[in-house]
Amino acid sequence: MDKYQQTIADSKVNAIDTEVAARVKKILDDHLDENRNVEVYKKILNSIDLTTLKSTDSNSSVAQFTERVNAFENEYGELPNVAAICVYPNLVSVVRAVLEVSSVDIASVSGCFPSAQSFPEIKVAEVALAVEAGADEIDVVFGLGDFFDGDYEEVCDQIQEMKHACREARLKVILETGALKTAENIKKASILSLYSGADFLKTSTGKEYPGATLEAALVMCECIKEYYEKTGNMVGFKASGGVATTEEALAYYTIVKTVLGDKWLADNEYFRLGASRLANNVLGDILGKEIKFF
Repeated sequence: MDKYQQTIADSKVNAIDTEVAARVKKILDDHLDENRNVEVYKKILNSIDLTTLKSTDSNSSVAQFTERVNAFENEYGELPNVAAICVYPNLVSVVRAVLEVSSVDIASVSGCFPSAQSFPEIKVAEVALAVEAGADEIDVVFGLGDFFDGDYEEVCDQIQEMKHACREARLKVILETGALKTAENIKKASILSLYSGADFLKTSTGKEYPGATLEAALVMCECIKEYYEKTGNMVGFKASGGVATTEEALAYYTIVKTVLGDKWLADNEYFRLGASRLANNVLGDILGKEIKFF
């Protein structure tokens, strides 16, 4: 048994699919209603990575997208803004030039998103270029092909190299849980990513495979908790891929609060939601009316 397999074997996280589903149900049955209030909705709004990842994205469209975040600060100054704007790496410089809100970070998908299929040198270079252009956070995709081949060393080496290329930026590793499918695979991928230096675990790209699920979120959060208890290092959690309504977001918030605690929700440093539609829905629920601002 090599060090990668040993680290996985040492984990006590229960990854039996039926039992994971039962734990999710119990958490929501016991705690969802207590979080259904405007103050939590504000926290959710403040945890959104407002995302545009379309083939038609351009300098002008991304500039306009960013201006909406600037305008929100002026029109709804009493409410918290989103956490970050997430774009393709070649458009980071546009956001950096247009964004006027210091509390909003710039995130970039990198490392040959969404497939992660390219030469490792290209993936690392893209991360470095995104950071050079002004990205505060980098979202990369876990190496699924190498993982399913059992080459855990290659998976971890690439994450570590991309982490190094991040310099001061934070690294979010997208597990693509819809491709991993089982709780056991999600557990293994979480552990490998955590011990390779991930600053965040993220569920999905929202592209080729099914997006976030509450079962995947629970396993990931339990791995984060175990890792924190062993190392003292706090790692964030991000749900993405199909999270569109306030009620859906609230379920992920409840999972994080129950498993990881209020420390993970004190601000938006350790809890995020990647979405393009969610912000308007949450804003509408805060204001009590339908609204299309972003």
